[in-house]
Amino acid sequence: MQIRIGYDIQLGVTAPTALIYMLQVHPSRAADIQGSEHITISPPLVTDHYRDSFDNHCARVHVPLGVSSVRLRNTATVFDTGAPDPVELGAIEHAPADLPVSTLPFVLPSRYCEVDSELLQFAWANFANVAPGWSRVQAICNFVHGHLRFDYQNARATRTALEGFREGTGVCRDFAHLAITLCRCMNIPARYVTGYLGDIGIPPVRYPMDFSAWFEVYLGDRWHTFDARHNTPRIGRIVMARGRDAADVPITMVFGANTLERFDVTTEEVLQ
Repeated sequence: MQIRIGYDIQLGVTAPTALIYMLQVHPSRAADIQGSEHITISPPLVTDHYRDSFDNHCARVHVPLGVSSVRLRNTATVFDTGAPDPVELGAIEHAPADLPVSTLPFVLPSRYCEVDSELLQFAWANFANVAPGWSRVQAICNFVHGHLRFDYQNARATRTALEGFREGTGVCRDFAHLAITLCRCMNIPARYVTGYLGDIGIPPVRYPMDFSAWFEVYLGDRWHTFDARHNTPRIGRIVMARGRDAADVPITMVFGANTLERFDVTTEEVLQ
């Protein structure tokens, strides 16, 4: 299938500054882009492109004196198999001493994932007796899905996994952070993912289209996709960035005062 993606984001600024954005399709999906992404910046500004330590596409935009707003736009078409997220019930869990060293940063505490908190005791009390591997991660997803109430009105960019656990509410990033933290408490490597996820294969939802957050865990010999918010395999995920948590993969970050003036996201199947 073909999936049309894109965004139209405008940020107001009050002084010369720099803006970082992580809005390109992840290099792991580069071969699926039909043609290329059509990214434009208005007004045209000097931009530095680079890869971060997680191999994400990043860009720094230089915003000079006299510019009061920056508009970022993109359109692209991406090929997708149309298959739902794979389920591998036999994927095994590794002891910490047997994990690849590349996965170790994803079992440690991070900005929004407080492994060294009351969640550690909670995780072992509730998931230690669940069969290790896929079943344990799914049990964590089941808990988070039932414990948190999805509510855009209660979104907060600074909410941590522990705060989400205590407050019982959040948006997709909060579901991901809590599930990631509980996995790490059980010594299962887990990483945060942000990208596109449209209403493909499901009834349309009432919320406006937005970027989505989910997570991946290392079981067996590779990373696997899990989603505590939806808690069911979905079709058409297109990864933009991966990191330890949301702090590593900001959609946009401005070094100074700014206001969000426009935010539109497109993710839809191209009907033949």
